[in-house]
Amino acid sequence: MGRLTAIVLGSAGGGGYPQWNCLCPACRLAWGGDKRAKPRTQASLAVTADGERWTLINASPDLRAQIMATSQLRPRAGARGSPIAAVVLTGAEVDQVAGLLTLRERQPFALFGTAQTLATLKANPIFGVLADGVVTREAITPGVPFALPGGLSAELFGVPGKVPLYLEDGKAPAVDDESNAGAEIIFGSRRLAYVPGAAAMTPALHERLAKADVVLFDATVFVDDEMIAAGIGEKTGRRMGHMPLAGEGGSLAALAGLPGRRILTHINNSNPILIQGSPERAKVEALGFQVAEDGVEIVL
Repeated sequence: MGRLTAIVLGSAGGGGYPQWNCLCPACRLAWGGDKRAKPRTQASLAVTADGERWTLINASPDLRAQIMATSQLRPRAGARGSPIAAVVLTGAEVDQVAGLLTLRERQPFALFGTAQTLATLKANPIFGVLADGVVTREAITPGVPFALPGGLSAELFGVPGKVPLYLEDGKAPAVDDESNAGAEIIFGSRRLAYVPGAAAMTPALHERLAKADVVLFDATVFVDDEMIAAGIGEKTGRRMGHMPLAGEGGSLAALAGLPGRRILTHINNSNPILIQGSPERAKVEALGFQVAEDGVEIVL
């Protein structure tokens, strides 16, 4: 009959953890090999229902390392071939699409995203390495179910966010739900929702998440100004399109009443929940949240 299985390929925000050029308190522990601070690659998820054909939710810049670390995604037979049969994009940010370039070796797979996301890729000639006729592209209308390989179905749904950083025009972009999406993966009565970026919680978003058995949700920053306070950035979490975990209007409060399993992912290198035993980590775990780690398997 099959089961909905998901593997957390990466659980960090853009840049990974530790970030290559960062010595913030959390990164300093990771660089030093402290066992409380597990390194993480950039956020992505792999899902399957039959164990043979896998779909990636976003293609992280770390994708090759993630495949190396995940036996289920390695080539299995013949001179060439991969169990990766599809990629679903929730947006066109660098940490969501750069890994597509790793998949350029004339390997057939299906690429799904909103019309806006696919248009952004088409406008950049580097993505032409995904040859037409080999990689099929399908524009998805949010809220309309579509089929994935191996018996899964999915929906993309709008989530408040912003345009990718490289498309900003120098001014703070308005929050919208055209450039950013969440993905719901469905197998029979089982539902998994993946929201690696969210600028705000809306009633429609909360209603959808309340129906999911598992929700993996944006945990970029713990408090809105943590990067500024640490001296490693000039933007707040909200300016980057991510609601903070704590505080008024934060995601801990917004997700508190959800009945399903709640997993925090897309964790920025500045976020102290990365450190096992930290007060912030203890707080989210006491509230019933799980902090995602690379390689965690979820079976529904």
